[in-house]
Amino acid sequence: MNPVWIIDDDRSIRWVFEKALEREGIPHRTFSAAQDAIDKLSEETPQVVVSDIRMPGITGLEFMQQLKAKLPSTPVIIMTAYSDLESAVAAFQGGAFEYLPKPFDVDHAVELVRRALDESRRQVQPPPEDAEAPEILGQAPAMQEVFRAIGRLSQSHATVLITGESGTGKELVARALHRHSPRASKAFIAINTAAIPKDLLESELFGHERGAFTGAQTMRRGRFEQAEGGSLFLDEIGDMPQDLQTRLLRVLSDGQFYRVGGHTPLAANVRVIAATHQELESRVKQGLFREDLYHRLNVIRLRLPPLRERREDIAMLARHFLSKSAHDLGVEGKRLTDGALQFFTAQDWPGNVRQLENVCHWVTVMAPGQVVDVKDLPAEVRGESAAAAAGDSDWRRLLEREVASRLARGESDIADPLTRDFETALIVKALQHTGGRRIEAAGLLGIGRNTLTRKVQELKIDTKD
Repeated sequence: MNPVWIIDDDRSIRWVFEKALEREGIPHRTFSAAQDAIDKLSEETPQVVVSDIRMPGITGLEFMQQLKAKLPSTPVIIMTAYSDLESAVAAFQGGAFEYLPKPFDVDHAVELVRRALDESRRQVQPPPEDAEAPEILGQAPAMQEVFRAIGRLSQSHATVLITGESGTGKELVARALHRHSPRASKAFIAINTAAIPKDLLESELFGHERGAFTGAQTMRRGRFEQAEGGSLFLDEIGDMPQDLQTRLLRVLSDGQFYRVGGHTPLAANVRVIAATHQELESRVKQGLFREDLYHRLNVIRLRLPPLRERREDIAMLARHFLSKSAHDLGVEGKRLTDGALQFFTAQDWPGNVRQLENVCHWVTVMAPGQVVDVKDLPAEVRGESAAAAAGDSDWRRLLEREVASRLARGESDIADPLTRDFETALIVKALQHTGGRRIEAAGLLGIGRNTLTRKVQELKIDTKD
């Protein structure tokens, strides 16, 4: 077996790989610069290459380009400390087998090398120095999977169905799919099928001929015609009326459609990207969505994770949105304290990325001072009105928020006071329920009478009320 080549200007990274591959009995060679590896190609052929993306001189991408020109089937694993969409797409388009974000788990890195040794081609990552801000941010493993999928689809025309909760960024992903596709030079047209009245939606999608209906005084091109050669994004596809589902199915199957009131078929060279926050399978079972259309749309499926499944991204997203809001408003940017960032990270964000962005915009406009702490956040985020808004007591959620709030304020040894508060609430309410009868209250709580008496004394509970 030919050796695995490791290329990285960081000596510690080379050392880690040397020890790990040596332990696994995998022959290897290390290089501190890509040029050294290129010079060695005349004498030796690597089995697999693991290369850093950013190095002095020739970059990892440039090396991969030269290597692929000579050895197109040699798998290249790209390493980088910059995990973003641009890196993922660039590496995939360059023919990378996989990418390995730094810092990495050594066992995972060795596993990738073993996979690369067994197979031969293609997977993800690298970013240019002067790149614009990434269109989609995410370091979490779940988002890296999304980046990988966009990279794999970068040369595809396949129909894609994007699923995920409201506010997770489905249109951003749709735009990224278009931008990194062979159709990028053509139009990207987006339409929210749930936001347009049923009577108008057909005309919006397919256009209409003059005189097709009252008020149709001129011919109008629909979204399919506007997206010719490009991509059409159909958001909230699950709410599309049944008769329009039938027309959409016909377009997807035949590649043709008619304007409303028209008799001449028009060709539709359009890539359809659909999105929904609903469970389409359930709607199919309920008879609300055509099963044949579902299968037509569900060629490639991308699931966007909710924000609570990618908590490691929350701080990065918050900083980005604060910076963006300040730039858009032409004001000085606000900065979140470490406590506020920790508090943000602990929240579930039911509105997902959209809710986080809205809160950051609120902070930019409303929060006093340039440094923002937990106390400066909107009341609904701090949970002060959460119980009232929920109409009841999701006490576990409230407890979690209290814990997060105390940790964010830098408090320590919080278990004892919270436990005392919890026990006090239990005993006070039980005694109120029994009219002060301790034996009965102890029975309801499942503890002995002596234990209850001791707790009353320890917690200094006033039993006179």
